[in-house]
Amino acid sequence: MEQGRAEPAPRLRAQVPAQGGSQPVRGGHTGHEGPGEHPAERPGHGTAPLPVGPDTPPDAAYEHRPGVPDPATAYIPAPAAPAPRKQPQRHSVRGQVLAALREALTAGELVPGEVYSAPALAVRYGVSATPVREAMQLLACEGAVEVAPNRGFRVAERTHRDLAELAEVRRMLEIPALLRLARTLPAERWEELRPLAAAGVAAAAHGDRTGYADADHAFHHALLALTGNRQLVQVADDLHRRTRTPVHGSPPPRTADLLAAASEHTALLDALMAREYAIVERIAREHLSPGRRGH
Repeated sequence: MEQGRAEPAPRLRAQVPAQGGSQPVRGGHTGHEGPGEHPAERPGHGTAPLPVGPDTPPDAAYEHRPGVPDPATAYIPAPAAPAPRKQPQRHSVRGQVLAALREALTAGELVPGEVYSAPALAVRYGVSATPVREAMQLLACEGAVEVAPNRGFRVAERTHRDLAELAEVRRMLEIPALLRLARTLPAERWEELRPLAAAGVAAAAHGDRTGYADADHAFHHALLALTGNRQLVQVADDLHRRTRTPVHGSPPPRTADLLAAASEHTALLDALMAREYAIVERIAREHLSPGRRGH
């Protein structure tokens, strides 16, 4: 180095990401050429780069003209990353176990007052203990079972007073909502519920207590869903589930009892379509009475 000659400051060059990101343009047409210019005629473009020799200033290869993008710092957007592929959802084993436990509770196969451990029920249903334990915790939140520390879960013992109180709350919620709907909805909306009522009659005719309980729940759920009030539907669903656990020691409902309850769904729809409000209230009150078998 000659004494007194200052070294030129090193030019900062744009960094290129190792992966992804944008890539610097090192040549080619940029879409910003001036009049009469061709990319090959400008420094650093096309196939004619400036020669670099010992007497060439360090910045000569990156000579920049005013109004023309600098090829050393010009960037183009990198292609967008492909959207992540949606993974298929796994079937809920816990949901299957929960449905099986509810069926066993309705059928009286899980005896009120008895304690059942998650591992023992897991062997019964051919699954691991984890989904059984999770399903039982959900049933505990619904009041169907109680947690027995270090033992498992005790099936709740429903009393006649419990069922009477649950029926009273259901009447307080469902009947006023039903009467409001009866005064506003056209007849064709009620006709849409006919298949649900028919499903209940079919299950009752076969003496299928669990099938009728499911059909009864579906009918009342669809009925209240017409209000558009999701909170009302959620509360009513919870109350309905609590009524499915039978009173300990009471005989199971007969086929005739199930058919009588199922036929009330059809009669209720007939009264709603005819706008017979007094008959609607009477049928709904009897249907939701604590003494009604099949609920």
